[in-house]
This record gives sequence, structure tokens and C-alpha cells, in this order.
Amino acid sequence: MYFKTFTITLTAASAVHGAALPRRSRESSCSHYTIIDTRGNGTPQGPSVGFRTMNANILRQVSGGATYNTVYPAGMNLNSAPGTNDIVRYIHDTLEDHPDECFVLEGYSLGATATTNALPRLTGDEFDAVKAVFLIGNPEHRSGLSCNVDILGGASTRNSNGVLSAQGSVPDNWVSKTMDVCAYVSYCNRRENSQAQLLTVS
Repeated sequence: MYFKTFTITLTAASAVHGAALPRRSRESSCSHYTIIDTRGNGTPQGPSVGFRTMNANILRQVSGGATYNTVYPAGMNLNSAPGTNDIVRYIHDTLEDHPDECFVLEGYSLGATATTNALPRLTGDEFDAVKAVFLIGNPEHRSGLSCNVDILGGASTRNSNGVLSAQGSVPDNWVSKTMDVCAYVSYCNRRENSQAQLLTVS
């Protein structure tokens, strides 16, 4: 269903094995990477159903990888803060023991909010260690960012805002590392000057 976005994200994840990297890892590619998977609200602790197939493809095609499922309630009260704190904690603690570790961040729905809110808190070596960010149904999807794509990887939702875009968004210095996929009308496809249109997800 998300074939094109699978391909683009797999390409981004492949950066851990040889593409030009930021200053922290400029001397060599990453020997190991972790995909941090942050699920949406109302789903039990564990992997996100929205990323299960994609992650299996990445781990099969790009060696040296592992996954970490963000630990937080993901409750219907829509409190993303515990997820944000766990993402930041996990990256900080991992780099203390394994300074060459690389990361790919994923967030689905409420998990996308948790991930987006973690980005400003990841600076210095932590910023450099994150090689790609992939968001689906992000309530903090902000109009006009070059990282905004629709479900087919196109630009039809480039100028859409999420329902929480006023409270946060992908920071400017993270845009080049991020793909923010607008997939659901209730979260991330609210247009300022026209009636919102539901994208077909099949």
C-alpha cells in the first residue's frame, strides 16, 4: 500500500551504510542502526502496524539493524509527552554506551506527534546520529515544508496543515532528514483555503 514511501524510506535508511553523513560519522558509515518505532494512539505496546512491513523490508535489505518500540501509553487522551521523553532517553542512553550508533525515527499518528516533539531536543551528536525521520498521519504536519508528501510520495498535500500544526512542527534543521506523509484527513490534511479532501489509502 505504501510502496513508494517504503522505497524512499529504505533509501534513507541505506544512508547508514555509505552515503555522505553529518560530522559525527563523516569518517565512516554506521556499522549498526536502530529503527525507533513510535505507534499511534489506542494500540498496545509493541510495533506499529503502520510500519511492520516496511521495517521488515529495511532490516532484510540493510544489514546491521534492530528495532526499538517506544515505551509509552499511546492512550486515547492523546498525551504524546511520555513517548517523546522515551525517544530522547533511548537515544541519549544508547549513545553513551555506543557512540557510533545510528537511528531512523518513525512515528504513526500520535507517535508522529511524539517523534516531532522529540526533534528539537536532539542536538549535537544526537542530531547527527539520526539519519532519517519518517512520519505518517502527523497532527503537527505544517504547510509548505519540502519534507511534506502525500501517500504516493507526491506534493498534493504539501500545503496542508495538521490539526496540531499551531503547537509544533518539524524544525527547519530537520526538514532535510524527514519525510512527513499526510495520509488521513482528520489529522494532517486540513487545508486553509479549501475543503479538506480525503486521500485514498489502498
